[in-house]
Amino acid sequence: MWIADQWKDYEVLDTSGGEKLERWGDYLLVRPDPQVLWNTPHAHKGWKQKDGHYHRSSKGGGEWEFINLPKEWSISYSNPNFVRADGSLTFHLKPFSFKHTGLFPEQAVNWDWFSGRIRERLAEAPDRPVKVLNLFAYTGGATLAAAAAGAQVTHVDAAKGMVGWAKENAVASGLQDAPIRWLVDDCGKFVEREIRRGNKYDGIIMDPPSYGRGPKGEIWKIEESIWPFIELTARLLSEDALFFLINSYTTGLQPAVLSYMINLAVTAKSGGHVEAEEIGLPVTQSGLVLPCGASGRWTRS
Repeated sequence: MWIADQWKDYEVLDTSGGEKLERWGDYLLVRPDPQVLWNTPHAHKGWKQKDGHYHRSSKGGGEWEFINLPKEWSISYSNPNFVRADGSLTFHLKPFSFKHTGLFPEQAVNWDWFSGRIRERLAEAPDRPVKVLNLFAYTGGATLAAAAAGAQVTHVDAAKGMVGWAKENAVASGLQDAPIRWLVDDCGKFVEREIRRGNKYDGIIMDPPSYGRGPKGEIWKIEESIWPFIELTARLLSEDALFFLINSYTTGLQPAVLSYMINLAVTAKSGGHVEAEEIGLPVTQSGLVLPCGASGRWTRS
């Protein structure tokens, strides 16, 4: 398992009864987590000192209980490969629909990985730009990590509000002038246009949803769409591409499935090496690692 264990501003404090107790900067949140199937004593004092609690409804969805939580606050993440943004990224957080805060902290383990690949390439060829494409890019965690490492990034998401939020995070991180192209677009249609234009990328990141709609109502169902989309997107890799990364929170897309699809679409044509693992977050109280989805990674070497 790849573990996101370099956070200072974020921490999973405890887990029990389908919920996790988290520290987001100065605030403690309790949120549901489907992986937490065990019941253990709420020994950590934070359970009684929580600032916000998302209660899941038996009818689906749920709602926030705000105890001492502001409408918005920020946390930061640092990495020695972040040569821009003074080595640290800042993310604006706010509780919104279906338990989310606007950031998936487990993805930091992937930020660390690809930012290292970017820095290695720039050290070898400082005059050659590293171009990265981030698809289903959400609020920009991966976009900012790649930009902070020195890459030129194209950020694509179908939700205008998410792209706006990502821009806010860029400003907060001191990356407002970084070479980032912000696009509100259907990812599939954008990739098709890029292929026709002959554009290529040295790194591709994708975090596809289980289900979604494009800006013009385009429907995305991951079980039907992911394989042809991987095949299509792999055509955008440059001849000396650095990496290809897929993240999945969908139960059916296990690491072995991600590995097989990347091998078929990328390794069979470009060589290189594929790894796939669960990603997770350490839990302070118990010492266990909480699974948080899976990632598949391709590198040329």
